[in-house]
Amino acid sequence: MSLSLLLPEPGVTALLTSWPDEPCVYEREAGELDRVINPESIDHYLETGCVPADEIAVVSNGAALHPDRHRTAGRTDPAKLRSLYEDGHTIRLGNLQRVVPFLADVSRDIQRETGFSNYLHAFVTPPGRQGLRHHWDQQMAVIVQIAGIKRWQLWRPMFPSPMRAYQESFRVWDPGFIPQWEAAGPDLEVDLRPGQSLLLPRGWVHNPHTLDAKARSIHLTFAIRERTPVWIAEQLVGGVIERDAFRRVMLPGEITGPQLPRHVRDVRQALVEHLAGLDVDEFARFLVRVAVSEKEYTT
Repeated sequence: MSLSLLLPEPGVTALLTSWPDEPCVYEREAGELDRVINPESIDHYLETGCVPADEIAVVSNGAALHPDRHRTAGRTDPAKLRSLYEDGHTIRLGNLQRVVPFLADVSRDIQRETGFSNYLHAFVTPPGRQGLRHHWDQQMAVIVQIAGIKRWQLWRPMFPSPMRAYQESFRVWDPGFIPQWEAAGPDLEVDLRPGQSLLLPRGWVHNPHTLDAKARSIHLTFAIRERTPVWIAEQLVGGVIERDAFRRVMLPGEITGPQLPRHVRDVRQALVEHLAGLDVDEFARFLVRVAVSEKEYTT
């Protein structure tokens, strides 16, 4: 079970049975994940430039540099990355499940266990520095600390159950948020250490940094793309493409003219009839196949 590489048994059980909405820190035992992904292997990826340039982000105090700052001729430039890191920037190695076969297996197994697609980023932050600042995410994250100590300042969600197209950080951002959070102080503060994992539910505001640390921090973020009833609705509606009536071309006048409300009513009725005739058990079996194979579903 790949989740057990990230969390001890209570954490795995919590994910599979209750999907917690409160952060929790777990102590985990070192295992196969630590043998493959450790400070030495992360340094090796940085030194060889094997992670594609498009999967790398360089961030300091919440601001990301232009990708050309770490690329030469469109490829990852290790010397530039090293210089940027030494200048105080956090280096994010993105989507390592696309680069490291072992992590591809872990990602695939997590999807089989949960039905949720997922991805993995590694973050390397110099001591006394900060990469990303306050924000929230729209999926559950399991943070696995590999080296050093990273402080996570956490605030309860401002918006319930955010999704990619609904109350995502940048879509509803207000410059007054940060002063408001800092004035109130965090609802929870965690100094995450090697051997610990942080379960971070979606929507929780987080401000991670190493401002008080004397050593660099390396952590892995396993982002688990939660599925919601919206996903089922998308799949239900998507199935109408099999019917000729839903594929016919609508004339320009049918869209811009006065008859559009009538067409909306007709399509709504056709959709209701399509859904009423659906074999629910067969469709559920189809959903399971999609859930364990769909790689890039975005919540």
